[in-house]
Amino acid sequence: MKRKRRPMSFSRRQKLAGFLFTVPFLLGFIFLFAVPFYQAVVISFSELVLTPQTFELQPKGWANYGYALQVHPEFSKTFTEVMVKLATELPMIIGFSFFAATILNSDFRGRSIVRTLFFLPVILGAGVVLKMEVNDYAQIMVTHLAEGAPFFGGAAVRGFFAAARFPAGMVDYVIDAIQALPTVIRPSGVQILIFLAGLQSISKEVYEAASVEGATGWERFWLITFPMMSPLILVNVIYTVIDSFTAMNNELVVLIRETMLRGAGYGVSMAMAMIYFVAIGLVLLAVFGLLSRRVFYHV
Repeated sequence: MKRKRRPMSFSRRQKLAGFLFTVPFLLGFIFLFAVPFYQAVVISFSELVLTPQTFELQPKGWANYGYALQVHPEFSKTFTEVMVKLATELPMIIGFSFFAATILNSDFRGRSIVRTLFFLPVILGAGVVLKMEVNDYAQIMVTHLAEGAPFFGGAAVRGFFAAARFPAGMVDYVIDAIQALPTVIRPSGVQILIFLAGLQSISKEVYEAASVEGATGWERFWLITFPMMSPLILVNVIYTVIDSFTAMNNELVVLIRETMLRGAGYGVSMAMAMIYFVAIGLVLLAVFGLLSRRVFYHV
């Protein structure tokens, strides 16, 4: 007599459904990341020699890494510049995104159109369009500097802050932020969208209760809005770090690509990429470790 097969429990069906949903990610991770990553690691320890029919990998040990760090004339300098640029632009992008999302969350005419305009740079920031924008902006900068004109009124702003006796370091940072405004707006679309969704998820009853208790708008922001948005601030910081490090116009990414095609070859370029990959991982771990302790999770 055949035994009847016991029906699968609800919890097991849920686990199976969850696993099936992760299958596309697992396949993509294996074939689109794990395999190419392994090949890149192997090439970074080798010298790729092209033959008429195929190519050969000649082991070189750590020589490619030594060349990238100690011999290559631009890698270390560009690597440092990229790190400094991230540390400078990250607060600007997060601050501008939060400020723009707060404005877009208020009620005014044409709000949907303005929201679309803020997200438009994300759509236009690809391929030929981005290259045209960068070239046009660079040409404007060169023209203004050649004519001796202060771009974005930097001299006037510097004079205003100097008269107000602000610290010189703060004045320089504000001037740099003003001049870098186009490069700050372009990568802020996704962050604005995430912040906007978070602001709209905060219950209005919480603000009403705080108003009844006599809280001012400033107090409501720092005691309600900012703590409840802290998880999304962490998400946006991590996203901004990854987006900045992997952008197509990133100076180090361009250098690695040029080294591969017209420079020291595939081995050295893969060694540069591996060093960059490890650096990105360390930066993300540091950012997550520093910010996750200050995140408030509303239950």
